[in-house]
Amino acid sequence: MDPLTIRVRPDGPLVLQGPVAIVDEHGNAFVPPSGKPLIALCRCGQSATKPFCDGAHKRSGFHAAELAPLPPAQS
Repeated sequence: MDPLTIRVRPDGPLVLQGPVAIVDEHGNAFVPPSGKPLIALCRCGQSATKPFCDGAHKRSGFHAAELAPLPPAQS
């Protein structure tokens, strides 16, 4: 099985690809939006459908552009 991949979108959500369960602090499962192959989690805090992204980051002016460090150069 492929590992879960979490993509950090510039100025946007965290996008999860792969099998995953999202639960609250009591272990109760959130039901992800239907009909979507990927799950997008809100980072801006403005979504009306938290923990899922509803595109509010575009209207709120949210900015974030984290990048992973580059791998060391091969000699």
